[in-house]
Amino acid sequence: MHSFTHHRHSSGGETPAKETKGLVVNSGWCYDLGEWFHDTFSFHGTFRTLRQRTINLAYLQPGETVLDVGCGTGTLALEAARRVGSTGRVAGVDPGTQQITRARAKAARRNISVEFQVGVIEQLPFPDQTFDVVFSTLMMHHLPAPLKRQGLAEIARALKPGGRLVIADFKHKQERAGLSARFHAGGSRTQELEDLLKEAGFDRVGTEELRPPRFSAFPGASIVRAYKC
Repeated sequence: MHSFTHHRHSSGGETPAKETKGLVVNSGWCYDLGEWFHDTFSFHGTFRTLRQRTINLAYLQPGETVLDVGCGTGTLALEAARRVGSTGRVAGVDPGTQQITRARAKAARRNISVEFQVGVIEQLPFPDQTFDVVFSTLMMHHLPAPLKRQGLAEIARALKPGGRLVIADFKHKQERAGLSARFHAGGSRTQELEDLLKEAGFDRVGTEELRPPRFSAFPGASIVRAYKC
């Protein structure tokens, strides 16, 4: 998930199994507060729209197994758990210890079962062919190109044959205009993601765009859905 405040070094009660070369977001409840502030006053609710569209494109079914890579404070994973129901399984991994602590607290308050754990995209702590669906939301732009390639290969390993991957990320900075050009977060080029997905063994790659509302600082986003061969 995108950071509104961030730093690279983790603190707290857990230590990641492996150091990541990507950016680490580790701000816990401050992340949720920043997300609410930006979505309410800068994005005009578009962030919530993006999350809902992302999860809708996965066509989750009761009983399915789901992984959210870079789950942040767990908002999308909690919604996925509601959709797959008590017969399903949802896991979320993030390198930020405070993000995972916050996600677990939110799940406990809502009495929703999600397996949140500290983990990195380049070494997912799950056996081969575990999941029906994997999500990656607003985090690919945190990764250098070699790590994107490595992470997508790990996701492909963890997905079942025919499993679905849904990636959402901000538009690349050079593709923005107007107020959205001032937003500080990075983004991804859609064609680059499509090429990396095909290289990692995905097919039936489809994309759609979520454009910024008028007078919004939302930078625009692309959603990419693909299936493991």
